[in-house]
Amino acid sequence: MAYSQSLNELVAALSKLPGIGRKSAQRIAYHLVTSDEEYVKNLSDAILNAKEKTHYCSVCNDMTEDEICPICASDKRDRSLICVVAEPKDVVAIEKTKEYKGLYHVLGGLISPMDGIGPNDISISKLIGRLNGEVKEVILATSLSVEGETTAMYIARMIAPLGVATSRIAKGIPAGSELEYADEATIANALEGRRKI
Repeated sequence: MAYSQSLNELVAALSKLPGIGRKSAQRIAYHLVTSDEEYVKNLSDAILNAKEKTHYCSVCNDMTEDEICPICASDKRDRSLICVVAEPKDVVAIEKTKEYKGLYHVLGGLISPMDGIGPNDISISKLIGRLNGEVKEVILATSLSVEGETTAMYIARMIAPLGVATSRIAKGIPAGSELEYADEATIANALEGRRKI
């Protein structure tokens, strides 16, 4: 569709957001320009406010408005456990389960030689620096992609000489799904990661 120049620029900007394709960007842009001006101003202010106030935790690299995030600052968290994730959104996903009570370390990406990202480009050395006598186990919760597996194996090798236990998140069949629809690798991983009941 032919839009005005300003609307085309808005659609182009919105389509750069993760998970937003051109059609979704068009719908959002149309919604914004036809919305109440106060709503659009509040949205704009909220975006700018979050951008100005949010930064990385000086301990774990999660997103926070404080020097140290609420999880690192809490005296109710198990300081003997550190769960390693790729991005701050992964912390949110794990926290939603309400099952994990330890600390986190956000790498800020995954090792990906194809994209020119090596071990020194993500926060591995900072993780190693956190492994004092208090930390007993590091849980590697990177994705099950090639990059996630590569990163997990690299970190496990770095930690091994320090005498800190490492574990990997389980992989297998998602809850509520049928075996017949799972691919062979997923079924193989589920069998390999089985546990006694």
